[in-house]
Parts: sequence; structure tokens; C-alpha cells
Amino acid sequence: QVQLLESGGGLVQTGGSLRLSCSASGRTDSTGAIAMGWFRQAPGKDLEFVAATNWNGESTYYSDSLRGRFIISRDNAKNTLYLQMNRLKPEDTAVYSCAADPVAPKAYYSSNYYSDPTEYDYWGQGTQVTVSS
Repeated sequence: QVQLLESGGGLVQTGGSLRLSCSASGRTDSTGAIAMGWFRQAPGKDLEFVAATNWNGESTYYSDSLRGRFIISRDNAKNTLYLQMNRLKPEDTAVYSCAADPVAPKAYYSSNYYSDPTEYDYWGQGTQVTVSS
């Protein structure tokens, strides 16, 4: 079992920055390798893929609309996933959730896998990000 806990959300003005963190605890198997990602859901809208990273952080994947403003990273020594959000806009207002999925370290996973929320077995509770205009 993997437990995920997000932090770092809050209220920020348009153009500002925030860094979200997701602390992971527990492990799924002997390798403990997990893909991790960020998703967001605005009021009245569907869950949206934001960004994801493979198990060691060497590969990253982004929503085309957010690439260049958001940066995902992970520190496996600290079991923590990050999302640096820059030049925030009111339309970025949403609950941001961290997700994790056990993976085989040497296996290939397509970009479609990383952006599909149904592939992730574990989810955090989410953290609210509000961008004021």
C-alpha cells in the first residue's frame, strides 16, 4: 500500500508561483518503483492530467496546455513528488491531486499510460489551489 499526502496549495495572485509537494509512504512490492503524477479538477469540470514522471524521474510528461509553465520533479530519497507552478492563471484554480502506480522499472510505458488517471492505483486527498484575478 502507498499513502500519498499533498501539501503546498493555497491562494495566489495571477502571475504568481506555487510549489506543490506529495509525500509518499509505504511500498507496493520488492522494487518499490512507482510512477507518479499530478491531476487537477476544477469545479464542474472533469479530472485533468497535469504532469507525470516515471519511477526514477528521468522521464517526464506534461499536458500540452501546461508545458512550459509547470515543472514536475521527484526526489526518491525523500519519497516526494513536486509540482512547480509558474505564471499562474485564474483557470489554474482547482484541487490538485497526486497519484501513484506500481511499475516495473525496466518496462516501457507509453505517454498515454502516464496521462490516464485510470492507470493509477493510489491517490492523495488533494490540495486546493486558488488563483485570484
